[in-house]
Amino acid sequence: MQQGQRPAGVKNEAFPEKTMIFGLFRKKNNNQAIVDRQYAVLTAAARMREIYERLNVPDTVMGRFEMLSIAMILFFRRTRSSATSGQEIAQEIVDAFFQDIDYSIRELGIGDNSVPKRMKKLAGMFYGRLEAYSKAMDTGDTEALALALTRNIYPESPVPADMSGLANWMMAAEAHLSALAEEEIATGSATLPPVAHSPVARPPVA
Repeated sequence: MQQGQRPAGVKNEAFPEKTMIFGLFRKKNNNQAIVDRQYAVLTAAARMREIYERLNVPDTVMGRFEMLSIAMILFFRRTRSSATSGQEIAQEIVDAFFQDIDYSIRELGIGDNSVPKRMKKLAGMFYGRLEAYSKAMDTGDTEALALALTRNIYPESPVPADMSGLANWMMAAEAHLSALAEEEIATGSATLPPVAHSPVARPPVA
């Protein structure tokens, strides 16, 4: 996905999931270098090959959408307690994520009339995941998180997939982000941890 201009989105205030605005575009030049740097780090983390090789995430278009969503959600959650500047950066990063999705849909040759409908559906998926994952992570319930991941990543599989490895990584990533200084958030220097070595997960059998 290619990064372009940012669509105006939802403010990072207690996760107002259903107020995403489409069709408007903005660009805050004062944050641009910081946002670009942080966005690149998050997207690179979502593409770590170990995630797809060891954590049972399918290396497909939708599998990568799921991991990009998770990376954005983890960063978005971290900035809930940040100063205004950190929350603004998080907002612009989420905006960049949706603009990349918009760009990718158009690159696939989807007609202009169909793009808003598809974007609305993907936005609903993203904010639904934000709500479900946050509910589990706020209570430290790794098992509930793994179940939510299974429902979202393997929605049509008759055999439940083991997403405990990804759930554990997300919990570790949240702890890692929580330990970062605010300066790292404000300068776009936040990182996500690598995937710990573990036995290769087996995908469900259809």
